Amino acid sequence: MTVFSVGTYLVKREKRQEFLSFQQRWLKYVKDNPETFKELKSVKLFSQNLGGTLGGYIEMWEFDNLTEYAKSMEKFNSDKGYVEFAEEWYRLTEPSTWNIWNAVM
Repeated sequence: MTVFSVGTYLVKREKRQEFLSFQQRWLKYVKDNPETFKELKSVKLFSQNLGGTLGGYIEMWEFDNLTEYAKSMEKFNSDKGYVEFAEEWYRLTEPSTWNIWNAVM
């Protein structure tokens, strides 16, 4: 059953331009490292444009199942490039929430 890792976060006001550049580099890294991200079926990034909080984002990572998700998290945490991107992401954003969602239909 498909699993989505869903994160909501706020980009720091002074870091918004830098964040867009970061996201482009991040997606290129994912594309250029297919073995590291083999279990990741898709990545979607949504910005909040109306209502809610300006500068808010929702990011969704899709996996085939929880086993694939767990495998990928293990791989990600041992990948030096991923760890560097994660550290930069934390510098650009405010505290976030992450949830795991299972598809029901």
